Amino acid sequence: MGKRDILTPIGITLGFIMIMLAILSNGGKEGVRNFMDVASIFIVLGGLVGSLLINFKFEQIKLFTTVFREAFRKNDNKIPELIRLFIHLSDRARKEGLLALENEMEDVEDEFIKKGILLAIDGIEPEVINEIMNAEIAAMEDRHYKGRVIIEKAGEYAPAWGMIGTLIGLVLMLSNLEDPASLGPNMAVALLTTLYGTVLANLVFLPMASKLENKTEEEIFIKQIIIEGIIGVQSGQNPRILEEKLSAFLYGEDPIEPEKKIVAEEKANEA
Repeated sequence: MGKRDILTPIGITLGFIMIMLAILSNGGKEGVRNFMDVASIFIVLGGLVGSLLINFKFEQIKLFTTVFREAFRKNDNKIPELIRLFIHLSDRARKEGLLALENEMEDVEDEFIKKGILLAIDGIEPEVINEIMNAEIAAMEDRHYKGRVIIEKAGEYAPAWGMIGTLIGLVLMLSNLEDPASLGPNMAVALLTTLYGTVLANLVFLPMASKLENKTEEEIFIKQIIIEGIIGVQSGQNPRILEEKLSAFLYGEDPIEPEKKIVAEEKANEA
């Protein structure tokens, strides 16, 4: 289950605050009004929405808000907790057999772990389990990409529509050179659309897309650890050996508590 990731809203808010402070420091409240232009907003947002509607199917467009929210959540999977779980499962499987693990699955929330252990209980060959589980990882990665690509395309289209707005503003400005009063508003459209599109792309869409990609890679990494643990449990590996094997995946995580290691070693010696 994902928890709220406060870094995403903090980063976006901080970015907008810094921009506003830069504007206020030079022009005050009047300066802020100079950076507000309804026509520029319509050009960027309208063009962006239109491009996305052309590029994607309606089913994918409906996923936009869901995918957008995912950037504000973080995975709470902990590798040490996974290692402790598989140490426990390995110890029980060696003592009571794989069938004893069926009851253990009632308390496990992760469907990926459940599926793998149940395949092991059913006597499926390790190579086949590995293929099935990796196929599920590939399907998950494809689903994530189809959702993330909408955010990525929004990041590509936003600056482009900003440039289109700039061209519109320049055309309007050059076509009314005899009217000095129109030069200012038309120049504002010309410049502000580029600003809006660039800020949306580089402060919102592209960082979010990159974060979603990192989350996918993290989830794949976790699932690969799970596969290694399932194969180890099925093959009857010594809990201590399995612990050392899975501990190789630890980096930047909380280490396994020393007392847990001691317990695992004692159980292994008893076995």
